[in-house]
Amino acid sequence: MMFTLRSSMIKCSSWRRFYSYLHQIGKKPLKYNTLGKVLESSAKKFGEKEAIISYHQNKKLTYEDALRKCDQLAAGLQNLGLQKGDRIGIWCPNIIEWFLVKFACARAGLILVALNPNYQIPEIEYSINKVGIKCLICPDKIKRMHFHDMLSEMIPDLHKSQAKNIKSKKTPSLKNIIIISENTLGGTYNYQEVAEYSDQNLIDKIRKNQDSISPDSTFSILFSSGTTGKPKATMLSHFSQVNNSLGLGKRLELDIKNHKICMMVPFFHAFGITATTGSSVCYGSTIVVPAVTYNPYDNLTSIVNEKCTMIHGTPTMHLDLITEQQKRKEDISLEIALSGGSPISAHQFKTMLDVLKLKTVKSIYGLTETTCMIFSSKPGEDIDKSFTTVGCLAEHTEAKVIDTNGNVVPFGTPGELCVRGYQNMMGYWGDVEKTETTLGSDGWLKTGDQFILMEMVTEK
Repeated sequence: MMFTLRSSMIKCSSWRRFYSYLHQIGKKPLKYNTLGKVLESSAKKFGEKEAIISYHQNKKLTYEDALRKCDQLAAGLQNLGLQKGDRIGIWCPNIIEWFLVKFACARAGLILVALNPNYQIPEIEYSINKVGIKCLICPDKIKRMHFHDMLSEMIPDLHKSQAKNIKSKKTPSLKNIIIISENTLGGTYNYQEVAEYSDQNLIDKIRKNQDSISPDSTFSILFSSGTTGKPKATMLSHFSQVNNSLGLGKRLELDIKNHKICMMVPFFHAFGITATTGSSVCYGSTIVVPAVTYNPYDNLTSIVNEKCTMIHGTPTMHLDLITEQQKRKEDISLEIALSGGSPISAHQFKTMLDVLKLKTVKSIYGLTETTCMIFSSKPGEDIDKSFTTVGCLAEHTEAKVIDTNGNVVPFGTPGELCVRGYQNMMGYWGDVEKTETTLGSDGWLKTGDQFILMEMVTEK
């Protein structure tokens, strides 16, 4: 797949302008912060403003509500015996509890392991064992996915086990399962009851311990789906996710206008976990979750009824939304679309502007291994550049394009993109060899993607 990129840069020596190496120096320093503190800051700043609306569940939370519930859940998890650094798997589709589990882990210093809700028994067993998941949180069942039944098949004695200490030969690290359900099922804790296990002393302890959580520590593990072999467990820090969220939110101008964002992408993906939830919480925007699983009809319905002003999705998702809107011709108030995952064609770009009544479409490029954004559209840029490239290099980031021998190629020449900066992963959990193949000791991360890097020179 070929991408075209560009970046503003200060005019410098001729060799640097000739070769496709860029260093985008940031205008503002990076923030040494954790996601838990970001939520706390936003709760104080935005208070009663809606943080998240789960349209299909008919549930919503203000920023104050979100912080309170996350601290209750964090305290409840600690009360089960979970300690800082333990891995907590979240295996479920787009429901409001996903958001709460994410930030509860951030507040408790636990490592969130984001699992694809479509995983079947072999994939979930592999994931649990790969990173040593100690606690797994999932629904009982949603649509055709029967999570508890699959766990019962994987752990035959689950229904007879004590919830406080599951024992399984297949998944020895797994000690607790928390089920999001109205019922309490054999061998599991009920999600709502876990939060109720906490008391004010435990909650106060969570709040007092925020300074003990290092921004440099691992916050999440996302499984990178390669074309060959088993998925790799990508470790991302609080620091990388906070600053990537801040940087993208700035480019989306969330600091100027707090949008209502229709989230068509899944929570477990880097797009959802950083670009949508991360950026929104940093700037006090509202996330709208249309459906438990991807559904174009529900997406448009929530856009109409919640008066969304921004949409996040892949080109295919946007194309489905165009088709839905052409059939229904709804009165919508969209302004911006963020598109990532693959290049968007010029024809589709123009159709989105026309049919969805958008002011602009912004592109984003990144990998699981780079937290999310490496390149994205900038505010006020020429609209033609928005659909012919995937944007400008993120601040505080270096990029270069190399040939098969590792040499930097001239601007306008295709090659493999390499990046170096705060957003690079900490490594693959338990895979030193694969980590060293992707992330060099010099800090350069090889993306494996073919790019053409175009220069934009600006004078000082």
